[in-house]
Amino acid sequence: MSGNALGTGGNLMQALKTRMHWHQTRQKLLAENVANADSPGFRPLDLKAPEFSRGGNGSVSGVALAQTSPGHMGSSGQRGGFDSAKAQRFEVTPNGNGVNLEDEMMKVAQNQADYQLAASLYTKGLGLMKIAIGKGR
Repeated sequence: MSGNALGTGGNLMQALKTRMHWHQTRQKLLAENVANADSPGFRPLDLKAPEFSRGGNGSVSGVALAQTSPGHMGSSGQRGGFDSAKAQRFEVTPNGNGVNLEDEMMKVAQNQADYQLAASLYTKGLGLMKIAIGKGR
């Protein structure tokens, strides 16, 4: 069955699958950064997040976010408070290595939590599809 035959659910499942693959690849890259923390001249790398197509109503792959209260965040993706991704990095060792272990370990922990969330949503989505076709329970 193609993603189009599954409708919005198929698009969401494909987006979650893509996101999980991205987190796996990013975890390998972050692990390389940590492993090279003492390598002279090594510069840490990170992986750009995948972009999903947005519908005209702010939806991603056919799934729209609803702002149920004025105090909730909108679908614009803006985050309040401190954004550690935009913080300047000052730490470079005398041998030219730019890896900050604290930053890398924070990224690893966040990446792991985000992967677990995507995997959980994917598993629940599969369960719902099984129920819908009558093979659940």
